[in-house]
Amino acid sequence: MLATTPSSSGVKLQPWGSCQRRAASPALLPPTATGRIVVDSGRTLPSPLPLRAVASQSAQTSRAPQPQPPPLDVDEEKMLANYVPVFVMLPLEAITAENKVKDAEGLRLKLRRLREAGVDGVMADVWWGIVEGAGPGRYEWRAYRELFRLAQEEGLKLQVIMSFHACGGNVGDAVNIPIPAWVRDVGEADPDVYYTSPGGARNQEYLTIGVDDRPLFHGRTAIQLYADFMESFRENMADLLECGLIVDIEVGLGPAGELRYPSYPESQGWAFPGIGQFQCYDKYLEEDFRAAATDAGHPEWELPDDAGEYNDAPDDTRFFTADGAGATYLTEKGRFFLTWYSSKLIEHGDRILDEANRVFLGCTVKLAAKVSGIHWWYRHPSHAAELTAGYYNVDGRDGYRAIARMLARHDGAVLNFTCAEMRNSEQAEEAMSAPEELVHQVLSAGWREGTEVACENALPRYDRRAYNQMLKNARPNGVDLGGVPARRLAAVTYLRLTDQLLAGNKYRAFKTFVRKMHADQDYCADPAQYHRPLKPLERSRPAVPMDQLLDATSPEEPYPFDPETDMSVGGDLAELIDWAFDKIEWIFG
Repeated sequence: MLATTPSSSGVKLQPWGSCQRRAASPALLPPTATGRIVVDSGRTLPSPLPLRAVASQSAQTSRAPQPQPPPLDVDEEKMLANYVPVFVMLPLEAITAENKVKDAEGLRLKLRRLREAGVDGVMADVWWGIVEGAGPGRYEWRAYRELFRLAQEEGLKLQVIMSFHACGGNVGDAVNIPIPAWVRDVGEADPDVYYTSPGGARNQEYLTIGVDDRPLFHGRTAIQLYADFMESFRENMADLLECGLIVDIEVGLGPAGELRYPSYPESQGWAFPGIGQFQCYDKYLEEDFRAAATDAGHPEWELPDDAGEYNDAPDDTRFFTADGAGATYLTEKGRFFLTWYSSKLIEHGDRILDEANRVFLGCTVKLAAKVSGIHWWYRHPSHAAELTAGYYNVDGRDGYRAIARMLARHDGAVLNFTCAEMRNSEQAEEAMSAPEELVHQVLSAGWREGTEVACENALPRYDRRAYNQMLKNARPNGVDLGGVPARRLAAVTYLRLTDQLLAGNKYRAFKTFVRKMHADQDYCADPAQYHRPLKPLERSRPAVPMDQLLDATSPEEPYPFDPETDMSVGGDLAELIDWAFDKIEWIFG
C-alpha cells in the first residue's frame, strides 16, 4: 500500500474553514529559549539562528464588494462553457537569488500587457532555495508577497509552484538557483542524499526519494522539509489565499518540478534524443530495491547494469533492445525492477500531495502536479526514455493512468502535462518521437480517472502552428455549441513571459490565441461561469493500495482527437500578414 502517514509534522487533520489566518503555523512554532525550533508534535529541530517566517506588514488585500455582472444570454452562456483559462509562466528569475523582485516596475508593465491580452493569470516558481536559504526553518517571504501583489494589482490570478528543486541544468534553464546551502551541506557529508547514476554521478537538483523518511536534515526527513515549507507558505500568504488571488498550487515532486527521476540532465552531458539513465544508485534506493527483491524471493537480483549511457539509442543496449525476446526489460527481473522503480515514484508523489492537501485544507484552491512529456523513443517498443524517467509505459502497459488515479484521490488534483504544442511532423525521424500520441494517451488517462487535466508547451513557441496545436488539445473535439464539452482542459499555461512575446506580430498572434482559448469570449473572472467553480479543498480520500493503482496499467485506446482545431488563430496567410506588419513597423517605426 501507499504510505499514509497522517502528517510529517504530527498536525491534526482538520479543515481551516475559509482559510483564515492563524496565530501560529501548526508545523513550526517560535524557537524555545534553547534556540531550537519546536514542531507541535513535540519534534524539535536544532537551529543556529532564530526562526523567521517574515511576511512584512499584512497588506490590505481584501477585495471591495463588486457589482454583480448582468445575466448571460443563452448563446453567451453556452460559449462560455467552452472557455479555457490561460496562464503565463513568469521568468525563472522573477525573484532573484538575493530574494528581490527583479525590475518590479518593468515586470508590472509586462503584466499589464498580459492583462490587456485577456490572460487570466500567471504562474510563479516559489523557490525553496531562496525562501529557506538562510537556514533550517528560516523563511523569508517578503519578495514573494511583493511579486504576488504586483499580479493582484494588475488583475491577474496566480498559479504557484512549490519548487523544491534547483534551477539550472535542464532544457531552458537560464538561471542558477540551487537548493538551500544548508541542505547541500548535508549532501557534502552524505552524497547519497542525491539521485545517483549507474556511474556514480550525483544530481543535486532534487533530493532522492530514498531519503523521504530519513531524518538527515537537522532532524527532519525530506518529506517534513517540504511539508514545513508549505505550512509556512500558507501562514504567510493566508490573506492572498483568502481573497482568491491564488487559485492553483502545483506541488513540485522532482527535477524541474515534475514527477519523474532526473534521467536526462544536460549538466551531466545528456543531449536529445539520448535515452537517459536510471537514477536509483544511491545507497538508500539500492537498499530499498534489495529489500524488495528479497521479499519477492530473489535476493540475488541487482540494479540494472546493462541499460547503457545517457546518449545511447535503445538498441545500443541489452536492457532496451528491440532485437527479439532477449531485452532485459521484458524479462521477469526487468519487469520487477521497472514496477519497483515506477511505483516508488508514484508513492513519493502520493505522500507529498497528501501533505499538501493537509496543509491547504479548506483553502479555495486546486492542487496540481506536473508530469513530463518525454516523447522521444515513444515509437520504440521499449519507450526507453520514458522508462528511465520512471514512467513504465510500454506496449501493453499504460504508464500514466496509475498516476492519474493517484492524483484523483487528492480532491481531484490536476494532472499538468507538457509538450502540448508539438506535432509529430516537427520531430527528427531518428528520435522515433510521437508527442501527439503521447498527449492523447496522458490526457485520456486523466479524464478516465476523473481528475482534471491541464497542459503547457514544453519549449518557447510564438508561431500560429504551435498555438493551433495547443487549441486542439485544449478542446480535442472542438467547441460544443450545446454547452459544456465532454472533454476540455482545466487550464493552459504558456511558457513563458519574454520580451519577444510582447512585441509586434508575436503579441498580436498571442492575443488571438488567448481569445480562441476563451472560445471567442471576453475575459471571465468567475470560473463558475465556465463550469470550473473553485471550492474549499477537501481532505484526500484514503490511500489506494498499490495493487489497485496498478490495475490502471491495463491499456485502453485514447479518446478521439480532431485532426485540427475548430478555433484556429490562422495559418500560413496569417503568418504572411504578420510578417508584412513587422516590416511596416520596422520601416516606419
